[in-house]
Amino acid sequence: MTGLDGRDGREIKVPEMGLVVLVGVSGSGKSYFARKHFAPTQVVSSDFCRGVVSDDENDQSATGDAFDLLHYIVGKRLRRGLLTVVDATNVQSKARQSLLRLAKEHDVLSVAIVLDVPEHVAAERNAGRPDRDLPGHVVPRQHRELRRGLRSLGREFRRSYVLRGEEIDTVTVVREKAWNDRRELTGPFDIVGDVHGCREELEALLTALGYEIVRDGAGRAAGARHPAGRTAVFVGDLVDRGPDSPGVLRLVMGMVGAGDALCVSGNHEAKLVRALRGRKVRLAHGIAESLEQLAAEPEDFRDGALRFMDGLIGHYVLDGGRLVVAHAGLKEDYHGRASGRVRSFALYGDTTGETDEYGLPVRYPWARDYRGKAMVVYGHTPVPEAEWINNTICLDTGAVFGGKLTALRYPERELVSVSAQRVWYEPARPLDAPQASVAGARRESDVLKIEDVLGNSGVETRLMGRVTVREENALAALEVMSRFAVDPRWLVYLPPTMTPAETSSLPGHLEHPAEVLAAYRDKGVVRAVCEEKHMGSRAVVVVCRDAEVAGARFGVDDGTTGAVFTRTGRSFFRDPSRTAAVLDRVRAAAGAAGLWDELDTGWLVLDCELLPWSAKAMDLIRAQYAATGAAARASLPMASGALSRAAARGLDVGALRGRVDRRAENAARFRDAYARYCWPVDGLTGVRLAPFQVLAGHGRSWAAARDHDWHMEVAGRLADADTSGLVMRTEAVTVELGSAASEAAVTGWWEELTGKGGEGMVVKPLRPLPEDTKVQPGVKCRGREYLRIIYGPDYTEPENLDRLRGRSLGRKRSLAMREHALGLEALDRLATGEPLWRVHQAVFAVLALESEPVDPRL
Repeated sequence: MTGLDGRDGREIKVPEMGLVVLVGVSGSGKSYFARKHFAPTQVVSSDFCRGVVSDDENDQSATGDAFDLLHYIVGKRLRRGLLTVVDATNVQSKARQSLLRLAKEHDVLSVAIVLDVPEHVAAERNAGRPDRDLPGHVVPRQHRELRRGLRSLGREFRRSYVLRGEEIDTVTVVREKAWNDRRELTGPFDIVGDVHGCREELEALLTALGYEIVRDGAGRAAGARHPAGRTAVFVGDLVDRGPDSPGVLRLVMGMVGAGDALCVSGNHEAKLVRALRGRKVRLAHGIAESLEQLAAEPEDFRDGALRFMDGLIGHYVLDGGRLVVAHAGLKEDYHGRASGRVRSFALYGDTTGETDEYGLPVRYPWARDYRGKAMVVYGHTPVPEAEWINNTICLDTGAVFGGKLTALRYPERELVSVSAQRVWYEPARPLDAPQASVAGARRESDVLKIEDVLGNSGVETRLMGRVTVREENALAALEVMSRFAVDPRWLVYLPPTMTPAETSSLPGHLEHPAEVLAAYRDKGVVRAVCEEKHMGSRAVVVVCRDAEVAGARFGVDDGTTGAVFTRTGRSFFRDPSRTAAVLDRVRAAAGAAGLWDELDTGWLVLDCELLPWSAKAMDLIRAQYAATGAAARASLPMASGALSRAAARGLDVGALRGRVDRRAENAARFRDAYARYCWPVDGLTGVRLAPFQVLAGHGRSWAAARDHDWHMEVAGRLADADTSGLVMRTEAVTVELGSAASEAAVTGWWEELTGKGGEGMVVKPLRPLPEDTKVQPGVKCRGREYLRIIYGPDYTEPENLDRLRGRSLGRKRSLAMREHALGLEALDRLATGEPLWRVHQAVFAVLALESEPVDPRL
């Protein structure tokens, strides 16, 4: 049993994440103690639970249900990693055991705090409470049970404290972080894989990483420090098999002692500690060599090495919970937890109970199913090349077996390796032999699962928090993606919908720049960019510099170097050769413009418009627009002729004839409107690609990180560098909001553009906005004649315009904001190298949201 410790014997420690069990007879002051030292939400009271299930906290007949509820609440809180305090008598061992099972089930530490007050004091307190009517035998019985149970508390709980007398009122309760919780350390880190006694390779790797080796008086490496303040993190298995385990320990111990490194325990350290303590262990897998090497070292070094290895913890949680380092990896449920099974998983992994053809255990492929937010970096199982599986990576590349010693730079996600000098230890399984646990894991881990986007969790975005997706919409999107989408490895982004301008009150107009500019001005936007809106089809272009980049970054090894796809993820061209030809021209233009080197990337994602509209929508044009125009042009002149003849006979049909003639004029304008966006194409002859945003490249997402004039400048350079005639410019004008002259100029530009048959413009804040700003990322303002295509030939008739001005934009605006947030999230995840399923999570949600019931004309 633990007594009081700390200042003047008045301090007790409880874990920040764990279970605190208050123990004491009725009337011992547990509830008062809980209110004094813990937040109300942290305390789960048996009296409160009894009241919840019976409306009477004194109803002893409800005790069974009350404790069922109490255990349920405690379990939910512990699952979420919350400090939980149980306010109940808990004087019986049986009652405590049920709570301890919950702590064990959720791998958290447990602490008991006993309030040991004299029996007569508790009885007097109960007698003074009008709401408490306890039989006289209850407190004596509880007191006897408490006395019997005090002897076993030390065996039941990790820590237990017994408070008596004035200690109960003067004690200080201190929250204690778990040893593995180093979230305050943000790096940057250099995480080093299994060393296994390869000291020279370790020195070479640290030097390649930029560390300066510190040597002792004998010239031995006794530490290393990075001039830029980076911290090394070792994944364990420093010892065994290799030629110089003591040299590795000396170097790493020096780094850890100086604060230049962290280290977690590997299974080989754990076994070597047992051997050094004289316990019976099997002297295999290199441990005999380590013992022999350590025997040649001074005794004080051996003692220091033993203390160091014995003090290593199972895993670290770093960088605000975004990084976890464990020797054999760690599934999400165990992050930051503390128990024997958590440490066992961190040191040994999880095996299936089977052995492979080499007699080695088959390990359960936990990384294949990993869906956690934290990056998990580990070693333990040697692999020929470090490879990302979901958001995890194994850095044991078999240095001691003649492979490489590898480190991961974090947060850069860059790998640095040095080759082994020789094969120091023959492996039981050849390095290049497939492992039963990971065969196909990379491919399977990339697959999006329906539960990744369904349920209350939704998709977490940086811009808007959690975005939820309805199940019915998700199922429709799943059908589209599974049957019609391009190769999913290229499907890294889907563009969001865009909200139209606020309805105009100007005569003859449904949309006008005045409302767009005023809306942004009212939101505090100072400058905006107005981009020409091409009447084509939205196209996303993913293009790689060469096939090598396509294979290394996107895992595509079939010779394709990119994709061109629509807003719904379908390939833009049915003929793969046309896609390849477009990519060749875009790639050449990017090279001629110097973008590969300037942006330091081997791949680009571009947001574009592909023209003409008829290149993609010819079936729609024929079935809907052309049919409507042809019917109107055939029927209205006949009706006008009939009315003329009726007028000649003296009938008063002037008003009707005027309406028919106006409808004929509207039909002609309607036909002219859509015809402007249709022209013949032959292969790529006649096809135009107008990029207007550079979305992402290697390690960076530029979509929301650069001003829009930068995007327009880069897109313009692509067009200028293209010699094939495919890539075209997107014209743009910058407007100073609040300047009457500037707003008038951009309005005049829009009138000229739409007067020539242009669709209109898209207005966007010039500079990226703060994440908490509720401003539309882009608003489209379409021309009067273009809207005739959308709303029908006669939409400009006064009675129709009046009706259309009642259109509601709220749902469309909400949809645009959510899809924009999801699009940026997909690009951020892509740029930072997150697993493909994480990128698809956001992409899939965009497609699912498109099933929401919103007026398609908006």
